[in-house]
Amino acid sequence: MEPEELLNEEKNNEESKKESPLVSLETDLKFFNESIHEVAIEIMVEGLSNYPIFIAHQHELKLGELILDRHDLNTEWSIHASTLEEFVEKGIIKEILKDRFIKSYKNPNDFMCVFVVVPEGANFIYYPYVK
Repeated sequence: MEPEELLNEEKNNEESKKESPLVSLETDLKFFNESIHEVAIEIMVEGLSNYPIFIAHQHELKLGELILDRHDLNTEWSIHASTLEEFVEKGIIKEILKDRFIKSYKNPNDFMCVFVVVPEGANFIYYPYVK
């Protein structure tokens, strides 16, 4: 292998990191911060759930309720609001794993629980609210 090929691989890796959808997600979560926090508090105060979950996606999704539409807001990501209870009801979180999820759930006053859906799969992240 030629040294130039190694350098090209590094450049490709750097480019793919820059193109990572998670970079734009972080930008959008900062932008949506206050709105998401208000909805989380509303979900808890109204007694809907003690475990609000926000779904971030770039596709069409039938889970939760759309609260921030990327098309309307000119952002990369749309956000749906949901709850632990809906995730269990729909089988995304298995009933037997519910307690484990609750134990790992971070304080919803300090962190948003985000279920990130990308073509490769989906996973939970906790993102701190900007104060």
